[in-house]
Amino acid sequence: MPTPPPEPPPAGYAVPARLWRALDRRRPPGADAVADAWRSPVRGPWLTSVLGAVLLATLPLVMVTGLLDWIAYGPRLDQAFPRDVGWLRPPVFDWPTRPAWLFRLTQGLHVTLGIVLVPVVLAKLWSVVPKLFAWPPARSAAQVLERLSLLLLVGGILFETATGLLNVQYAYLFGFDFYTAHWYGAWVFTAALVTHVAIKLPRLVTALRGPGFAGTPVARTAPEPADPDGLVARRPGPATMSRRGVLALTGGGAALLAVLTVGQSLDGPLRRTALLLPRGRQPGEGPNGFPVNRTAAAAGVSAEETGDGWRLTLRTAGRTVELDRPGLLAMAQHTARLPIACVEGWSTTQTWTGVRLRDLAALAGVPAPATARVRSLERTGLFRQAALTAGQVLDGDSLLALRVNGVDLSPDHGWPARIVVPALPGVHCTKWVREITFEEAGGG
Repeated sequence: MPTPPPEPPPAGYAVPARLWRALDRRRPPGADAVADAWRSPVRGPWLTSVLGAVLLATLPLVMVTGLLDWIAYGPRLDQAFPRDVGWLRPPVFDWPTRPAWLFRLTQGLHVTLGIVLVPVVLAKLWSVVPKLFAWPPARSAAQVLERLSLLLLVGGILFETATGLLNVQYAYLFGFDFYTAHWYGAWVFTAALVTHVAIKLPRLVTALRGPGFAGTPVARTAPEPADPDGLVARRPGPATMSRRGVLALTGGGAALLAVLTVGQSLDGPLRRTALLLPRGRQPGEGPNGFPVNRTAAAAGVSAEETGDGWRLTLRTAGRTVELDRPGLLAMAQHTARLPIACVEGWSTTQTWTGVRLRDLAALAGVPAPATARVRSLERTGLFRQAALTAGQVLDGDSLLALRVNGVDLSPDHGWPARIVVPALPGVHCTKWVREITFEEAGGG
């Protein structure tokens, strides 16, 4: 049995010292028993710092890609969710169309890395769980700030992870708007993370510079020296796993989740391993056999609406043009191989054929539109319409797609016509298009 570490010297109290002493004297029933229940000898500053360093290197990427994805939705066009973010509104720009895989990359990283980090987050929480039961809860105002940041940090990452995973699986079990809650939860978590890093970074660096413990086998695994943060067990028990084993188990869990997830953002053989695809959907076979987020039936789009009587209406300030599908097929056709990427993390690259949006704008009499507003036959839902910037309309690969992979679009993929634009979020690649309004600069 490993030798118990020496008890740390009693910490002093800062102002208001009388309050902290009073709390220390009036310990709640069972406080010592709970503190002594955490007996694993592998807990300590080194293990916590290794896991913290991994999260410190990766979580900023999750946060930055999430912010970029919000910008991709077009806050300048009032179609990013949530819309009104007040003073939390970051600097924004018109989302580019190049590289065509840009949104596929940012959203794929945001979702995939968020899932892959779940075992690391759980291991980090396990490594610091004794601190949550320490008494008194603080000995100084600085510790109060640290505890508050820790509470918001833990609550924030659990909230963001839980709501994100439920959104990926379309399981909206919560009674609030996902976009609004996820946005504000992210800012709470970010503020807590910055505060926590500012407080704890010196300790993390010191622990990582000290002697490593990863190479110690189970038989020789002993507690680290007592630390002022209370991470080392007060009454450690025998080791059942080495620190190397904890890291291997955590890394193995992350690798397994990567294998089960990353294929949803890639085409090819890895698609078959993506068992965590939303609802495990099987998109079918053939040229239209790729994922779909919202079916025609779910959108309430009937066969009568998309039949021979369907017309595409092009509008400008003083002109209206109507085209049926044969008329669109008679126009110059363009083919482009482009990805579709959705907020749930899945994406796919297909070969699309149709009429360039810039050709439709020219036909409507606005060869250089400032924006284009696209409306669907779908009558309900957040994304039944979308606005496109001038750069998105005028890109040579931006299409009103009529065919995919050499065949007509299926009803679920937007028959009789849908929007496909490079690097555009999938929900803005409007399906079942019925109307496009091209607007000149100044709304003319």
